[in-house]
Amino acid sequence: MTTPPRRGNITTTTTTMLTDAALQPLLAWTSPAYPIGAFTYSHGLETAVDDGRVRTAADIVAYVETVLSSGGGWVDAVLFAHGWRAAGDEAAFDELADLAAAFRGSSETLLESVQQGRSFLAVTRAAWPHPALDAFAARRADLPVAHCSVMALACAAHGLPLAPSLHACIHGMAANLVSAGVRLVPLGQTDGQIATAALSRLIPALADRALATSLDDLGTASPLLELASFHHETLYTRLFRS
Repeated sequence: MTTPPRRGNITTTTTTMLTDAALQPLLAWTSPAYPIGAFTYSHGLETAVDDGRVRTAADIVAYVETVLSSGGGWVDAVLFAHGWRAAGDEAAFDELADLAAAFRGSSETLLESVQQGRSFLAVTRAAWPHPALDAFAARRADLPVAHCSVMALACAAHGLPLAPSLHACIHGMAANLVSAGVRLVPLGQTDGQIATAALSRLIPALADRALATSLDDLGTASPLLELASFHHETLYTRLFRS
């Protein structure tokens, strides 16, 4: 294992080895039990179920795959990677945090990102404290905080390697959307796990692509997802906030 020079309050490592100690926070931070309110968001999936476009486990896999490969999940994956790498440079990290908070196509997906980000920051500072998280909270004050940014900072601050941290971040979003689909369609729990397993096989390639993507090449191409989010704002009945 090699460790680069210490920068500010953070020491980052480039190794992909994940120790038992590093595994514990990743499991905690992506667990449904971590109290950031992820279960209240569907990223427009509720609209797709309501209008009949998503009816089966295969439909959920297709929807979530689009989120991860060309929608909000893709944006988060790329910005997570860049944020982790910049975590020791406060000015560079804050610039990326601004971009992450702004990179949303609808008011509901913005709420989805920044509400979870604020909650993640507050909970992690209390349960997994680090001076870098305290300093970031002080700098941001009332500014929006995207979930992908603050999780990247937490992973870097606590010395968690980039690759497995990014995998965990992508998996967390996928698993939450599958859980939403199971409740909305509805589907059985086994079908939900089949969908999660199918998506898990896609995550390594998505993570590798995100790690190699520059900010200049970052973009989205998912108009149906954005429209689903827009239309969700006016659904007659809603279980989810996005």
